[in-house]
Amino acid sequence: MAASAASLPTSLSLALLLLLLISMVSSSRASEVVVGGAANGGWRIPSSETAYTLNAWAESSRFQIGDALVFKYDAAQDSVLQVTRADYLSCSASSPVAQHVNKGGEAKVELERSGPYYFISGAPGHCEKGQKLIVVVLSPRNAYARVSSPAPAPAPAEHEGPAVAPTSGAARLGLEMGLGLAAGSLLGVYGLGLF
Repeated sequence: MAASAASLPTSLSLALLLLLLISMVSSSRASEVVVGGAANGGWRIPSSETAYTLNAWAESSRFQIGDALVFKYDAAQDSVLQVTRADYLSCSASSPVAQHVNKGGEAKVELERSGPYYFISGAPGHCEKGQKLIVVVLSPRNAYARVSSPAPAPAPAEHEGPAVAPTSGAARLGLEMGLGLAAGSLLGVYGLGLF
């Protein structure tokens, strides 16, 4: 019986270490996200038959620093330009911040900072037909706070773009909170001598 009592703290320590490692891995995972969603055809002019736009897609997604946007399109017919807010609003392709190169049918853009990113199509007339996108990347300190207590939406004059809706980040937060609660419960039960 003494042997099993001695192995309990070791087992508990290993379990807690495993929980800690799992939570660290899940919170630092970056993802590649296909612009427009894989099922909706990617980077293209929105269809006139639906109200679906690229910004409607972005509103239903959650972006974090380290994620990568994947623009899928035919390089012979289109391009992706990263622009300023003013150029986004006016669909001006004359002075892009960056032109993202299509390699093998797609262009990848690393999201390296928090805040808004503005993209338009470089093909003549495409931006005016709705082929443009605003992606808002959450700051590390606000990424989880918005899941539990959303901030009020900015006034329309302040922000022209998608609202940030909790999706994948909520699931990640739920896993981390669940693991933390489980570890805390185990520590509490062990500390009370109920084990």
